[in-house]
Amino acid sequence: MIRPTTPADTPALLTMAAATGVFRPLEIDALREVLDDYHDHARAAGDRCFAYEGHGDVLGFEYHGLEPMTENCWSLWWIVVKPGTQGKGIGAKLLKFAEDDARAHGARIFFLETSGMPHSEKTRKFYLKNGYEEEGRLRDFYAPADDQVIFRKVL
Repeated sequence: MIRPTTPADTPALLTMAAATGVFRPLEIDALREVLDDYHDHARAAGDRCFAYEGHGDVLGFEYHGLEPMTENCWSLWWIVVKPGTQGKGIGAKLLKFAEDDARAHGARIFFLETSGMPHSEKTRKFYLKNGYEEEGRLRDFYAPADDQVIFRKVL
């Protein structure tokens, strides 16, 4: 079941993201700020955050929103699936849900980004498998030799 996140979900979402081993500590700190802001004011402003729950346990989540100063361009900010449950279709369900939700709110294009490092290879393949095209690459964006890879999908 996919449901809206609540403030009570935040500790589990942070633990889940950290457990993937993909995100640096500063990114987990940023996620904490994003979730706090979401529950404080960003949800009311239109951002969207949903959790995938199975058997009473949160197994994944996603966060997406309208890009300011654009004509209906939306971005996926976060998508995380709990280690041990990856590769079972949860990420694809969350991604499709986010796309459908954004489309229902007028989105015409959906963007997302990830690291160019080897640890994000599975993530990049996942996006390509789900109909995204690599739109661009900002070299050394996150850190030296860690590119930002931007993907795009017309909805």
